Amino acid sequence: MARYTDAVCRMCRREGAKLFLKGERCYSDKCSFTRRAYAPGQHGQNRKKISEYGIQMREKQKTRRYYGVLESQFEGYFNEAERQPGMTGENLLRICESRLDNIVYRLGLATSRAEARQLVVHGHFNVNGKRVDIPSYQVKAGDVVSVGEKLRASDKLKAIVETCGARPVPMWLDMNKETYEAKVVRLPNREDIDLDVQELLIVEYYSK
Repeated sequence: MARYTDAVCRMCRREGAKLFLKGERCYSDKCSFTRRAYAPGQHGQNRKKISEYGIQMREKQKTRRYYGVLESQFEGYFNEAERQPGMTGENLLRICESRLDNIVYRLGLATSRAEARQLVVHGHFNVNGKRVDIPSYQVKAGDVVSVGEKLRASDKLKAIVETCGARPVPMWLDMNKETYEAKVVRLPNREDIDLDVQELLIVEYYSK
């Protein structure tokens, strides 16, 4: 499975926004974007005029980096979103939000999407009682996501819950914090997705 292996803080600096890719570090003074809020590289501090195409591409890059999705997979999501009824941009974000690793993150069971992806790959989560180890697995309305017995009994889960306890769970997810089970009440609408992205620019990028 292909994955990004370079320093993730460079992504935030390149996109000019906090993508919250490193969990609690992003909220601390150690955050690289807080200390160096300019693009990485020798010419990162030079201001350059960005073309319309460049603006569209940066929005696409920012969105896929939020979710930790590689280029080919993100383009596949866009093609799928185009085939669905409704607004293509909203469909695209809904597909990304429906990934199992994202739902684990949204439930406060991981400090970052990268950690959620790792926990899913290691088989620590079940969907409708069956173990699923595919981070991109598309969870549907009515599905029940639960923590596996091994992780449930570990100190790691307790530490994660303590760290992420203040993070609100989205309205479209119904979380039982005592049993570590959650039901997907419905798929999210655009107003449920709290990411600072302009999905219309992504549609324009792929429509060229």
